[in-house]
Amino acid sequence: MADRTLLVVGATGLLGRAALAHFKGLAGWNVIGMSRRAPDISGVQHLKADLMDPASVAGHKAALAPVTDVLYAALFEMDDLVSGWRHQEQIERNTAMFETLLATVEDAAPGLAHVHLLQGTKAYGIHVEPMKAPAKERWPRHDHENFYWHQEDHLKARAADGGWRYTIWRPQVVFGHGLGSPMNLIAAVGVYASICRARGEPCRYPGGIPVTTEATDARLLARAVAWAAAADGAANETFNIANGDVLLWPNLWPTVCDHFGVEPGEPEPQTLAETMPLLEAEWADIVRTHNLASHSLDELVGGSWQFLDRAVRAGGAATPPSLVSTIKLRQAGFGDCYDTEDSLRYWFSEMQANRLLPDWQ
Repeated sequence: MADRTLLVVGATGLLGRAALAHFKGLAGWNVIGMSRRAPDISGVQHLKADLMDPASVAGHKAALAPVTDVLYAALFEMDDLVSGWRHQEQIERNTAMFETLLATVEDAAPGLAHVHLLQGTKAYGIHVEPMKAPAKERWPRHDHENFYWHQEDHLKARAADGGWRYTIWRPQVVFGHGLGSPMNLIAAVGVYASICRARGEPCRYPGGIPVTTEATDARLLARAVAWAAAADGAANETFNIANGDVLLWPNLWPTVCDHFGVEPGEPEPQTLAETMPLLEAEWADIVRTHNLASHSLDELVGGSWQFLDRAVRAGGAATPPSLVSTIKLRQAGFGDCYDTEDSLRYWFSEMQANRLLPDWQ
């Protein structure tokens, strides 16, 4: 019998899916997924729920009774991704979703011991103004309206009353696989490269002046959550978490092209959020030709075109580095890392194995 039971909320997203896969085979753990859609990982208990419908969450109280740990990886994003980051509706919905989930779990699970909450570099105001680097967790809150702060304040108040621990995580750009995730660069880049290959055209780097940033492999966060469950140094702390190297898309572009067997050509800045959604018919042909799972471009990539445009700064001016310090996490005892180039290839291969991208080998 498992000693701990982790509830992964947002089980079909980049981080949630990776956590399910990691904890599914981890000794001493049982794992439960909660999301509106069932995850594509077999052998995992799934609770179907909509966090904007409290009754659909409360209906699972009996199943939530053994939960000792929660990874809250659910997120509501608006269709206009970037402008939505400061929209009041986005703030209110994400706040309400978290409060609904936490209230239900506290009521249902008497053995609750640890809750993990996800934030990101928007905590440092990167979407408001250029971010100082490397960003550090000990800095005062950046003064802007953000659902992070509403969720964090609620988390801390409930933990103090309930006597359980929490950890707040701030990953950088996440590399992982989650169908329709609004911030999935793996899917967006993989589809873009696949369409170039199908056309017999070079896969031209679509950006402008690059941003120096970092990636966080979704598997790294899953391992960090497992570490934090037993580490006193993780109790009631906030940690930046990143692979450990630097992400520069122009330098990774040869790896992208090599993986999909296409020539890179000369860079050609473009706004992919405008050009790529027009190619549904071309993508449908690729799906039929390669016997892929039947998903439209919108279903597979969604708002991630906007996220990729922002990541490669298509046509943009130079911006300061977007780097976070991971010293605090390493000093606390978690020193795992991933090579970002290897991470990129791994997640491309994972999507190909799941018949979401064509395998050109």
